[in-house]
Amino acid sequence: MKNREFAYCGLFGAAALLLPVLFHLIHLGHIFMPMYLPLVALAFFVRPSMAALTALVVPLLSGAVTGMPPFYPPVAPVMAAELALMAMIIGSLRFLFPRASVLIILIPVLVIGRVVSAGLMYLAARLMELPAKFIAGISFLSGWPGIILMIVTIPAIVRLSNSHAQTMETSKPNES
Repeated sequence: MKNREFAYCGLFGAAALLLPVLFHLIHLGHIFMPMYLPLVALAFFVRPSMAALTALVVPLLSGAVTGMPPFYPPVAPVMAAELALMAMIIGSLRFLFPRASVLIILIPVLVIGRVVSAGLMYLAARLMELPAKFIAGISFLSGWPGIILMIVTIPAIVRLSNSHAQTMETSKPNES
């Protein structure tokens, strides 16, 4: 199981590094939050700790290598904390309630993530003596198209993966 989890983390982590570059080429990166999509989806496929670690590292790595998200203002650390928390919550809920639908887990966690992000941006803005309420409000509102994108795509990704796994399981030769 560990090798499969490492493969998932590598694949989804690479997607989280590549998708923002593609979205920013067409100036839609800040609206659709393309780094979030693979990192939030990853939490449905691996243990919570693996998902959270990947979600923590990728925004920081991307910020260091590409400058997106930036470290000043502290968008990269805020994204890293928000994504790691969301991944940990999703992974934990998935293990506690394995029969719960993807949307029942996903939607509240996405809202919690937006609230946490706005709160962290508020604190960062206060520390930098910037208009904290305005920055937190923009942070909270700007990601909603990305939230809708995740609500539409992540259940489909999980469903496709589950149907592929079932197909692979039924196509194995009998071992009698």
